[in-house]
Amino acid sequence: MSSTKYVFVTGGVASSLGKGIISASLAKLLQRRGYSVTIQKFDPYLNVDPGTLNPYEHGECYVTEDGAETDLDLGHYERYLNVPTSQANNVTTGRIYQRVIEKERKGDFLGKTVQVIPHITNEIKRRIQLLGNTGEFDIVITEIGGTVGDIESLPYIESLRQMLWEKEGDCIVVHLTLVPFLSAAGELKTKPTQHSVKMLQQSGVQPDILVCRSEHEINDNIKRKLALFCNVKKEQVIEALDAETIYDVPNLMKKERLDEVVLNKLNLDLGEEGELVEWNNFLTRLKNPKAEVTIALVGKYVELKDSYKSISESFIHASSTNECKVNVKWVHSESLNPEIAKETFADVDGILVAPGFGERGIEGKLEAVRYARENNIPFLGICLGMQMSVIEYARNVMGWADAHSSEINPESTHPVIDLMEEQKKVTNMGGTMRLGACACTLERDSKAFEVYGEVEISERHRHRFEFNSKFKADFEKMGMKATGYNPTTGLVEIVEIPEHPWFVGVQFHPEYKSTVERPHPLFVSFVKAALNNKKQ
Repeated sequence: MSSTKYVFVTGGVASSLGKGIISASLAKLLQRRGYSVTIQKFDPYLNVDPGTLNPYEHGECYVTEDGAETDLDLGHYERYLNVPTSQANNVTTGRIYQRVIEKERKGDFLGKTVQVIPHITNEIKRRIQLLGNTGEFDIVITEIGGTVGDIESLPYIESLRQMLWEKEGDCIVVHLTLVPFLSAAGELKTKPTQHSVKMLQQSGVQPDILVCRSEHEINDNIKRKLALFCNVKKEQVIEALDAETIYDVPNLMKKERLDEVVLNKLNLDLGEEGELVEWNNFLTRLKNPKAEVTIALVGKYVELKDSYKSISESFIHASSTNECKVNVKWVHSESLNPEIAKETFADVDGILVAPGFGERGIEGKLEAVRYARENNIPFLGICLGMQMSVIEYARNVMGWADAHSSEINPESTHPVIDLMEEQKKVTNMGGTMRLGACACTLERDSKAFEVYGEVEISERHRHRFEFNSKFKADFEKMGMKATGYNPTTGLVEIVEIPEHPWFVGVQFHPEYKSTVERPHPLFVSFVKAALNNKKQ
């Protein structure tokens, strides 16, 4: 292939139509035809990254291998493609402006007036092509966040227009839009899509392919109408109906021949049409479970389930592997207390205490840990959840009533969770945590080793506080074992209670590495333990 090809995915009419899922599904279909594909997300907000955003604002903050705090769509990219993303796969307006202003301060523009065109648009185009210029990818899919017409998206649409002109034949635009059904009229309406496309055209961009989200079938007459008014061919109008699961979407897009239309527009060979064998085996097991379990997810952001997107998707991957449907019971940690714990957890087969920051909901999380420990319910604590398991054990087993994290109670005489040494001089909050992949060495005589089947593992992190190793001997004497360590720093990464049927707390985030083709072993083992608990 002479040069990297670029596919831009834009959105119109409404947000949350699923640009990330369509992008990932297209990439999966192109991947099975033998092409090397990556996906990047350009977000129009002014934050440098989502790391400082409240989960209520933007859902989960996803972390890559190289420690980038990114949009949750990158999680979908990895789960579909089974290929790690990086810092280069997610860019925000804040990062674009930051770099341009830094260059201006250095005098790189030689006294020129710095403007949106060409300086901001040039930086956007540079970032768009960063992955393409590595020579690793045949096709780069770029998802533009927001919807056409948003003020903050205008520089991206202008950059897109310039690239279509500069790289004629190497770039195409896929526009995702909504075709709503009006029950009063009893018909689908195409005007919202027409207006969305006209707005794109007014910015100098003609979409090559329309992907139309709808609750009802888009028949040939409607496709012809959209093709006529939006200046595309009928076969370039793709139907995207609501799916039973997001993992059905690649097959739905295959049925609509989206990958073929894209390759034809890019003048690329269709290649051999490989089957999605592993993918469809996963779907078959997912849709035909032989058993069912209920797992409580205890967190303080449960009103917005996207706050724990990677965890809920990891349960789906593990459920398929175990041929067991996982029903997630969302439990708000703020409302949980000893009086209602028994009633809350009466119907659950496993308890997961979720990650998070700050004091709100802490006591509820501690109560969830206590209930799981005392009632032999399989337990998985992630990041803050692991820290809560340590604090609960110190208080209720070791008798240290004021045991706490120095994040919450700096005056505690037993700060069993403490700020990492390298974090003590940090003042800026953004991008300064322990982030990304770190090595971990497992004890052979442990549940963790049984789960992973190897001594040396690597997992992704996002935290400032850690297990206080000064108390390690006390915990081990009383029955809680540290079974995973960072080989360089000695930081405790995993704690277990060997006498409990399945009780594991991990400082890292296993959910970030679970994919359709590689379900995370911790989640697979946890769901299996929940299933065994239900049988008993």
